[in-house]
Formats: sequence, C-alpha cells, structure tokens
Amino acid sequence: MIRILLAEDEQAMREHLTRALEKANYEVVAVDRGTAAIPHLESEEFDLLLTDIVMPEMDGIELAQECAKISPSTQVMFITGFSGVTLRAGESVPKAKILSKPFHLKDLVLEVDRLFEPDSLSGLN
Repeated sequence: MIRILLAEDEQAMREHLTRALEKANYEVVAVDRGTAAIPHLESEEFDLLLTDIVMPEMDGIELAQECAKISPSTQVMFITGFSGVTLRAGESVPKAKILSKPFHLKDLVLEVDRLFEPDSLSGLN
C-alpha cells in the first residue's frame, strides 16, 4: 500500500485530505506541522510527502529539503494557497509537484494517483 505523510497545519483541511486519500486506498499519517513530520520520516518509509508550504515552525519547503536528505526516494507534493511561495517552492525543490488551493479533493486524489501510475514509476515510458 502506498504511504503518504501529510503535513498541514489547518485542522479542517488536514482531516478532509486524510479522509479523501484514505477513501482512495492510500495509507495516511497526518501531522500538524513540519517539525512533527521529521520523526516520522526518520523512523518510517513513505512514498509521498504531501505538505502545505506555509506552516509555523518549519515551512513545507524546509520540510521537503529535510525529507530529501532523510528519505531521498520519497516524492514531494506541495499544497498552497499563496501564489508567491509557489515560485520559491519550484526553485527550491524542482522535482516537487505543486497543487494550488483551492482545489477539489478529487483533483488531489487524481494528482496523487498520477504520481504512482505504473508508467510514471517505471521511468521507462
């Protein structure tokens, strides 16, 4: 089963995202800030880090950079409502996917599905 680490400081959004991803048969570990995600990255395997960019203590870009050091095989997807930080995220973590708020939950699930389609995993197609 594909495992997702979700870092989102807004509780309602975190719950909606977790529910939508679990309904789509993903296993989700959700935390409320970047600093809370680090111990999970250090002790568990995740296929995807799904993180808000703007969070207290450690923003999503810093978290993604830490994730790259701790677990280089974990893919990264940013979610943000701020267009200004989208550019910075793209420059800081060029391989990351960026999803801008507001988005429909089904769009999020589709984007995650796309990341893990057999074609995109094999690297051959």
